[in-house]
Amino acid sequence: MRIVACLNGDRRPGAHPSLPVSIDQLVADAHSVVEAGATGLHVHPRDPSGAESLDPSVVSALMERLRADGPDVPVSLTTSLSAESDPWRRYDLVQRWASPALPDSVSVNLHEAGSVDLVHLLGDRRVEVEAGVWTVEAARILVATGIEVATVLVEPTQVAVEDARRNADAINALLDRAKVGAPRLLHGADATAWPMLEVALDTGCDIRIGLEDTMRLPDGTEAFDNAALIAHAVGLAATTA
Repeated sequence: MRIVACLNGDRRPGAHPSLPVSIDQLVADAHSVVEAGATGLHVHPRDPSGAESLDPSVVSALMERLRADGPDVPVSLTTSLSAESDPWRRYDLVQRWASPALPDSVSVNLHEAGSVDLVHLLGDRRVEVEAGVWTVEAARILVATGIEVATVLVEPTQVAVEDARRNADAINALLDRAKVGAPRLLHGADATAWPMLEVALDTGCDIRIGLEDTMRLPDGTEAFDNAALIAHAVGLAATTA
């Protein structure tokens, strides 16, 4: 089972006292979460102002430091339209990412405009794709296009836990019927983060947790940092093994 630490997401700098934004902070946090039990990282690169960015210079600077000074685990980057709202500009930016500093994988949200073209580009560049599937309709895109992905990220965005569970169940049922064999990682966000993590453990999916998904522990107290969230998830995984 993979345990992915999602370090920052699209949260604003300062949203949490330990939210890593700068490259130095991200490298230090990467070591902390791996020491706590994470087996992979998911990062939203940030420019010097702290804003999300897919600019090649920003991505290269981050990846070069993670490769040189970070832990030896797979690194996934976002391609969300939250980082670049124009899908054509996003395609151009990703196309210009430098080969020596490419991530191991990237997440591509299939409901977003230009997603299938981006998946094909990444395949040509030998970068693994994690298909972000938020809805049944997005799962249908995955099945209908036949695109090859390394992982399916089942990501219900509903606020209520029961609604998120129903959406995740519907997505998984469609993927099962279509015999989609790629590994699945299930996660929620904020109020659904821990409940969906428990569902993932119960159903044999990979898991992720971090300040991108929630800033709180299951009892509602604020987590000290990403490592505290990962350590708690590792503990839950050990009790369900």
